[in-house]
Amino acid sequence: MSNVIAVYPGTFDPMTLGHEDVVRRATQLFSHVIVAVAAGHHKKALFSLQERIEMAREVAEPFKDHVTVESFSGLLRDFVVARNGKAMVRGLRAVTDFDYEFQLAGMNRSLMPNVETVFLTPSDKYQFISSTFVREIAMLGGEVDKFVSRGVQQKLAAKVRSLGRE
Repeated sequence: MSNVIAVYPGTFDPMTLGHEDVVRRATQLFSHVIVAVAAGHHKKALFSLQERIEMAREVAEPFKDHVTVESFSGLLRDFVVARNGKAMVRGLRAVTDFDYEFQLAGMNRSLMPNVETVFLTPSDKYQFISSTFVREIAMLGGEVDKFVSRGVQQKLAAKVRSLGRE
């Protein structure tokens, strides 16, 4: 494997088993993967930036020799270029993701001509999982243990309790 740095950006609110699967797959392709947790200025996040970073670090722990977790705000291009990233990893769950991701890849190629976008699909059992669904299920008192790691599940339960939604 050549020494290629890949960046896997997202809000990860929360980090799901699908995200974890994409991280694992990316470590098999790239020498180093940076999980880039977005400050999320355009989205209202359930978890704070620091909480999302901590969850991502916990989930990435088994891959710590090949994965680091950092936060970013502003243009993703600036973050990727500053870290000498040569690839950007994007997860695709379904055909509905493709149109948006294809447009985003084209824009990123225009902004970063030397950085390739690589689409990875999670395992079949994780393809339907989205952070939005996980948040909604948890807020409504449903079980999310099939969709997130145990640590993330505990943090979700604590967050729901703190918001008085149990």
